[in-house]
Amino acid sequence: MCGICGIINFDSDYPLNESVIKGMCDEVSFRGPDDEGVYLGWGSEDMGYRIGLGHRRLSIIDLGGGHQPMHNEDKTIWIVFNGEIYNFQDLKKGLEDKGHRFYTNTDTEVIIHLYEERGTECLNELRGMFAFAIWDERRKRLFLARDRVGKKPLCYMEDKGRFIFASEIKSIIKAGNVPRQVDTEALHYYLTFQYVPYPWTMFHGIKKLPPAHYLVWEDGKSTIERYWDLDFSKKLKYSKNEYCEGILSHLKEATKIRLISDVPLGAFLSGGIDSSAVVGMMSQLMSEPVKTFSIGFEEAGYDELPFARIAARHFHTDHHEFVVRSNAIELLPKLIWHYNEPFGDASCLPTYYVANQTRRHVTVALNGDGGDESFAGYERYIATRLGEYFDKMPPVIRHGLSGLAGYLREPMGGKRLEARLKRFLAALPINPKERYASWVTFFNNYSRGLLYSDELKRQTEGIDPLNILFNAYDRANGDPLDRFLYVDIVTYLPNDLLVKMDIATMANSLEARSPFLDHKFMEFSASIPSGLKLKGWTTKYILKEALKGFLPDEILSRKKMGFGVPISKWFQNELKDYLKSNLLGAPARGRGYFKIEYIRSIIDEHIKGISDHGPKLWLLLNFELWHRMFIDNKI
Repeated sequence: MCGICGIINFDSDYPLNESVIKGMCDEVSFRGPDDEGVYLGWGSEDMGYRIGLGHRRLSIIDLGGGHQPMHNEDKTIWIVFNGEIYNFQDLKKGLEDKGHRFYTNTDTEVIIHLYEERGTECLNELRGMFAFAIWDERRKRLFLARDRVGKKPLCYMEDKGRFIFASEIKSIIKAGNVPRQVDTEALHYYLTFQYVPYPWTMFHGIKKLPPAHYLVWEDGKSTIERYWDLDFSKKLKYSKNEYCEGILSHLKEATKIRLISDVPLGAFLSGGIDSSAVVGMMSQLMSEPVKTFSIGFEEAGYDELPFARIAARHFHTDHHEFVVRSNAIELLPKLIWHYNEPFGDASCLPTYYVANQTRRHVTVALNGDGGDESFAGYERYIATRLGEYFDKMPPVIRHGLSGLAGYLREPMGGKRLEARLKRFLAALPINPKERYASWVTFFNNYSRGLLYSDELKRQTEGIDPLNILFNAYDRANGDPLDRFLYVDIVTYLPNDLLVKMDIATMANSLEARSPFLDHKFMEFSASIPSGLKLKGWTTKYILKEALKGFLPDEILSRKKMGFGVPISKWFQNELKDYLKSNLLGAPARGRGYFKIEYIRSIIDEHIKGISDHGPKLWLLLNFELWHRMFIDNKI
């Protein structure tokens, strides 16, 4: 894994030299502590350079020969690359047969020669996780690309004199003369979803390249194209046993190719089905015990360590455990800096901790990300099916059921049946797309109206955040469940889960690999009928059937817990003063985005136990601390 950056400069007001690129690299040195490199071209030291590429390297394969930026034989094509190409050895053999000559044993050099052969269509051959930039000196062309699912980040900025790109926003800022202005549309989305979705960032003028897309800059302008999408319309007609065999063979192969490494590797183990399955596959493929790493909490309702121990004993792993306590909040400013923009998923705290501890033992860690989205693992998929039954009921019964929501409380913790039932019933009267959206949002239209200042309301008027979900649903094919799976795969997965994993691991110079997110495996999963993923009220039915006899029964039959954090309890007790001082202090009061009295009221309700506003307060706290750090520049 690495950090990449670069600038095309076509305005003399922005001088480009090695120190500029090196400064951008240094800002993300943690992404690549083993090596660094700079390339300057399209000009000279006397005349001024117009293209600069930078790279920080975390060495995983060909430890001594993978220096970047890397070039082709005549040094007319240069690349900076972040990621892993798991089929690079097969691709290399085919390219050598066509006459290409290599000077390293890296996957990076394979991309260069594949680009020479196929141009932008080289992306169709790559299997792995990646974000890279290729400078074609002959054509004066910059080619940026991001992997199919969005495991590796890539952002960019265009102005009248420059095109800047980098793995992280902070590198773009380090290029100098970059305005620091809040994008209020991005803020609107963040408060709705707990993340800033691509292509936006919280910085006005800086964008994210979407997953499965590439960007070409040529002749002073850039164009963006999609090169891959997941298709749910082509269902296989297998027997149940054939589907189970296919799942196991695809997962084993996806795990096997992710064991290619010249450095020690292990696995995150939550004790859930997905991570346990990956660890089980690793135990079959490796000659020594798998090193596994788990995180837990003192609060029993959030602690998964007992299940992780069951899986660890079953597969005879070399197991390591860590416990997160409320003083973990002291880490928050550091996480704000690493995430570059407000990030509202509180599970970034334990994810950072487990990555930090894991890095003390290994350099690569496999995980179970992606299983829920491909195999319908979330409770909200059950809720969508219940909603279908509700829609067929007589109007008088529908009205009575939805009216029950007003009589239910939203107790502290957000995990109790009453809270989930209230949220479910309140959404029943609306159409299925809006209903689903209401289950994955935080501040809804009503609560945003109470929160926003008049000015923020004016700036976001007419922008419906839910259109991001609706557009994805409408673009998908397949039945309603397939469409909801697709929505999560192209929104929640890349904007939340994969951002969380990439930042938490790379902040600790640790590489994360995800067999369930292998695009070949995902394509096979998309070909399985949705009725075998959610069968009755059983989530992940066909995956569980495939893993019977392979995973312990206690793992297969356990209720999904999710990687939750007891943030609501902490805000009600140990952290209530911390919360008040940050959200009600003078800096927050003077920003003009929010109505402070509304924030004061939900803090009071939360502390008194009237309603659980923990997730909303976490979003506001993250935004306030981010604003101080990146906009006020005071942390």
